[in-house]
Amino acid sequence: MSIRFDKESQLFVLETRNSCYQLRVDETGLLRHVYYGKGVGGTDMRYREKSSDRGFSGNPYDFQNNRGCSADTMPQEYSTFGTGDYRPSALEAVLENGSRSLELTYAGYQVESGKYTLAGLPYVRGAQQAAANTVQTLTIELRDEIAGISVFLSYGVFAEKDIITRTARICNRSGKTIRLEKAASMCIDFPYASFDLIHFSGRHCMERIPERRELTRSTVTVESKRGMSSHHANPFVILCDPAATEDHGDCYGFMLMYSGNHKEEVSRDQVGSIRLVSGIHDEGFCWLLAPGEAFQTPEVILSYSSDGLNGLSGNFHRILRENVCDTRFADRSLPVLLNSWEACYFDFDTDKLLKLADEAVALGVEMFVLDDGWFGSRTSDHSGLGDWFANEDRLPGGLKVLSEKIHEKGLQFGVWIEPEMVNEDSDLYRAHPDWALCDPGRKPVIARSQLVLDMTRGDVREYLFDCISRILKDAQIEYVKWDFNRSVSNMWSGNLPADRQGEVAHRFVLGVYELLGRIREAFPEILIEGCAGGGGRFDAGMLFYCPQIWCSDNTDPVARLSIQRGTSYGYPVCTMGSHVSASPNHQTGRATPLATRGIVAMAGTFGYELDPNRLTGEERRQIREQIDTYHRLERLIRGGTYYRLSQDVHPYCSWECVSQDRSEVLVSVVCTALEANAAFYCVKLRGLDPDRFYREERSGEVFSGAALMYGGYVLDTMHGDFPGCQIHFTPCAGGIAQV
Repeated sequence: MSIRFDKESQLFVLETRNSCYQLRVDETGLLRHVYYGKGVGGTDMRYREKSSDRGFSGNPYDFQNNRGCSADTMPQEYSTFGTGDYRPSALEAVLENGSRSLELTYAGYQVESGKYTLAGLPYVRGAQQAAANTVQTLTIELRDEIAGISVFLSYGVFAEKDIITRTARICNRSGKTIRLEKAASMCIDFPYASFDLIHFSGRHCMERIPERRELTRSTVTVESKRGMSSHHANPFVILCDPAATEDHGDCYGFMLMYSGNHKEEVSRDQVGSIRLVSGIHDEGFCWLLAPGEAFQTPEVILSYSSDGLNGLSGNFHRILRENVCDTRFADRSLPVLLNSWEACYFDFDTDKLLKLADEAVALGVEMFVLDDGWFGSRTSDHSGLGDWFANEDRLPGGLKVLSEKIHEKGLQFGVWIEPEMVNEDSDLYRAHPDWALCDPGRKPVIARSQLVLDMTRGDVREYLFDCISRILKDAQIEYVKWDFNRSVSNMWSGNLPADRQGEVAHRFVLGVYELLGRIREAFPEILIEGCAGGGGRFDAGMLFYCPQIWCSDNTDPVARLSIQRGTSYGYPVCTMGSHVSASPNHQTGRATPLATRGIVAMAGTFGYELDPNRLTGEERRQIREQIDTYHRLERLIRGGTYYRLSQDVHPYCSWECVSQDRSEVLVSVVCTALEANAAFYCVKLRGLDPDRFYREERSGEVFSGAALMYGGYVLDTMHGDFPGCQIHFTPCAGGIAQV
């Protein structure tokens, strides 16, 4: 069993293949965190608990003579505000009498087979687990009898995958209204740790760049208040040993499955204990809980690895691929697409699109995607959002006729939408100005000439569901790109009373999830790619509904090396939307070889975003070869174990995909800083079978797995601007080495 409870010691033990998580109920009734880390062979880790009288750290009233007993110094499992713990809290509430103090004590537990689910929120699916009996759920109830609050902490334990999930459900049992002002998903304390923090910051067109810092006696906050998880601060953080590398050292990952405002607080207290609190951002948040109501927090995915950052990444890649993303698309060969955006932007008509489609067919492309500009009065980004009907002046017969003509050419068809937005210059806004988020009497903030629809409203969601359903039913559509092109501001909804305006940001996200869920259920075979100006909502919450997300609006392959490498710390290759675009690149102006652009785009979902009419004959030949190569290696790339081989992207960026049976390997290398008379680059592979022989595809040379991992593979000298190469190793006839 992966979950055990010892009644005498009041110790809970959660075990996975390589990790152990322990918590216990102490003599005060407080639920203490005891240990999280490498498996300890069944040892009760309470022996590590030490106490001391710390000045200005108060004591529970009934234990006032035990000055070493203080909520301010004890490792806790779900901290509260107001009763002596001065570190970041997980839960803050205001009672009807104005009191803000909460004191949660243990009230009971339950263990169940299988994984819990969450209503209205994304979660790690247990049903998709091949060995379902290895998944268990522990639910612990904590109560504050005076406040009349129960908190149910749920833990999902995926024993074979080294994953633990956490969430909290806060219930009002008081008979009076309670105001939640902070409701985090998890809190965890590490009393003897010395950690670095790795988080993933950035900006539009340069998302999820790793930042690593030593934790000092202060609080570091990773946060988004933009109404989305954001380009600027991903809801995924890593705590690791200061000496940890890609392949060695203790690493802990914490990924919040949420697409809205989030906050990760990492603090080191007066005696060096490290605390992490993760959940919905509390700034601007206020949720009224009427008697008998409950508030469900988003889920957090936790994982530990002693095998460095690559080992930790592998744990997250596997759980996201197999238990978060819709598995209907996991084993399917996905079509290589051509997106119209960088080919023609808003300047198109049916004839131009069909000419692009003809060129796509000649290249071996399998899907044509019509991006922005096909609906309403949309000829620029100043108008039309919200009017989800085809502009038949540009597209006679609408999407129905266009999609039929695309399919007649042997291509599948996809379309771009941005459902959550509206232009003031639109029929929708003129009919329903109250459907946009905006403070009363105040002119709203405008971004990209658009406002944000109030997704808390059922009538807005119903309108969007009807529009999207009509589009998907009328035309032959296999793919939807779902975009979201601005941060959210003016978070005021006419749908809610004044005392509930603090609920708007979270209810907005719940509304998006509800709409996406309905679309997924109604059209299960249509692939939805998430997008928010590229990677502004690249999070596990969106992956529950959209098995891939456009990684960044920046398609420059050199920039994408950093973006995709940073993304890979938590998210698998199969989720990263990545395309070959034109050179010079439209975002940076940088010129790069087509071969290198193809190598980088293959570390993702792979497609094209360029004008085929501008290609040379040689470029056409290369693209046909790239598509053949991708399909030949697609299963390895999408489903293999991913390793970052280089420590950075300069002067070489290298990465690797290894098949699950360790028989096949693809190594990709791009040189970003070529030097004259340069040293040779020797890349050491990871994850191979040391006793197996591997044949390098191009040269036919044979190497043992041990040689490739410990001695490495030496690349030939590279020349030109940003050169790259792929090295494919296949099983050598004769199989395993004989000793």
